[in-house]
Amino acid sequence: MMKTALHLQDADAFYEQLLDAHQGLSREASELLNARLILLLANQVGDAKVLQECVEAARQAPE
Repeated sequence: MMKTALHLQDADAFYEQLLDAHQGLSREASELLNARLILLLANQVGDAKVLQECVEAARQAPE
């Protein structure tokens, strides 16, 4: 089951890390970083049903 409550130990620090990782990258390099990060995090989750729920939830998120 997908976790919907905040589960990150330090969400603000992670967000800053993510912004820093993209700094100075071209759009293409930034998109590749995102793709690699998504696959690495998906591997950490490991559960196909949870990953499906996450993809569906992300698609429904407001723009």
